[in-house]
Amino acid sequence: MRFPLLSKLAALLLVIVLLLFGLSMIEGVVRDRQYYRSETERSVVQSLAGSQTLVGPIIHSSCVESWDVVSGSGKDRTVREQRREFMLTALPENLKVRTGAVMEERARGLHKVNAYTLKAHVTAEWPGLAQLQPQRSMKDSRMQCGAPILMMGVGDARGIRTAQMELDGKSVALKPGTFHPIYTRGLHASLPDAIRSDKETVNVSLDLELVGTQNVSFVPIASNNDVQMQSGWPHPSFAGRFLPSERDVSDEGFTANWRVSSLATTAQQDIRLGRRVCSAGADSEDYANGRVYEAAAAAAAVATAASSVEEVATIQTQPAPGCADSFSVSFVDPVNPYSLSDRAIKYGVLFIALTFVAVGLFELMKKLRVHPVQYLLVGAALCSFFLLLVSLSEHLSFGLSYAMASSACVLLLGYYASHILGGLKMGIPFGLGIALLYGMLYVLLQLEQTALVVGAIALFVVLGVIMILTRKVNWYELTARNQNNNGNGNGNVKPAGTPVEGASA
Repeated sequence: MRFPLLSKLAALLLVIVLLLFGLSMIEGVVRDRQYYRSETERSVVQSLAGSQTLVGPIIHSSCVESWDVVSGSGKDRTVREQRREFMLTALPENLKVRTGAVMEERARGLHKVNAYTLKAHVTAEWPGLAQLQPQRSMKDSRMQCGAPILMMGVGDARGIRTAQMELDGKSVALKPGTFHPIYTRGLHASLPDAIRSDKETVNVSLDLELVGTQNVSFVPIASNNDVQMQSGWPHPSFAGRFLPSERDVSDEGFTANWRVSSLATTAQQDIRLGRRVCSAGADSEDYANGRVYEAAAAAAAVATAASSVEEVATIQTQPAPGCADSFSVSFVDPVNPYSLSDRAIKYGVLFIALTFVAVGLFELMKKLRVHPVQYLLVGAALCSFFLLLVSLSEHLSFGLSYAMASSACVLLLGYYASHILGGLKMGIPFGLGIALLYGMLYVLLQLEQTALVVGAIALFVVLGVIMILTRKVNWYELTARNQNNNGNGNGNVKPAGTPVEGASA
């Protein structure tokens, strides 16, 4: 062969392409398993309950104001009735929420989903219910208002297990639904109409047991909001418009406390306007739209007051643009085997490259001849590690699965290298080097914030070691000698697999 080195490089390039194709197929398997896991989560949500959002307690009352409009005179005189429908909403002055979340694992087949049982003790205080006093917009109009409704909205009413409510120390009967046109899911209690004129402080106490999945959110509807949450889950993710003012996260769980004033949030205005509750990933556009709508609503109110009496206001039954401020806690599972396996596969190309560099150095410096097929088999063993890791982690813990898969690959590659590199003296260091790579990868997978910097430093160290070990190598002379040996059949070059003393059979 005229250019053996170029032919060898072309063959190795083809081997690398085949191995990259194999890695992409394994990555596709991981994506499929992630999709099945997501389907399992959706299935559990459909059968159990989804994310929960606590909105309330709120006292509201639907009212209708009607009046007669006379037009014409004499025989042409006509009387038409006009009406205005509106809702009065009384939000608490002080709101205190004390919650505890207990995690419960739910499984469908091989996949597991974290659900939680939330026990909440909610206390709310109104200094008076003057907000429930209807105000006439027309002289001599007729006013009719429904009974005041004390409601507590939740994200998914299927998750309600038990609920008990007290009004000024007296138990009240709870019924499903909220009778609110926007926040329809939850529970309510009917209050006597005489409570509107009660100038004394109104106190409400609610004990609620709620089941949900993924996360739980709170809406700071009061003038002063104090929310505290405790759980044995050690991996919380805090999101929304407000982070906890105090939090303590450890291996035994977490405690978080939010203190939010109405001076810092527009939640009260948002609830009165009937906006939906912001999700944990709500973007700035939602809030911008909400602020634009609020300005438009204020302008419309001024225009309505200045317009003729024939203008009619109705209760809004669709959510207004924008969303109401909220904050939430998500119960993140950091040991998701598929996400960790996906991260590991991203290092697959680096594994193959470093291993091929090591084999190539042995080949040139020890005057060996390693066939491209042998490179392919070594690379295939490296790829099989990731497939073993995914399959084992579905049945065992990720740490144990990683130890078993990496040990099997290290033993296989060490045994095979002792033959293709000419003996145990070469095979054992090669196997130890592969074991070191697997150990470094496991450390990187356990890191979250510092994975990039540690990986970059480790790669730099490996490159430095290779450069130091080969600093005195004359590559032109070494390459020419290997080409001459390949061309004239010089017996000084040992083909891979030649038995040597000390190598295992």
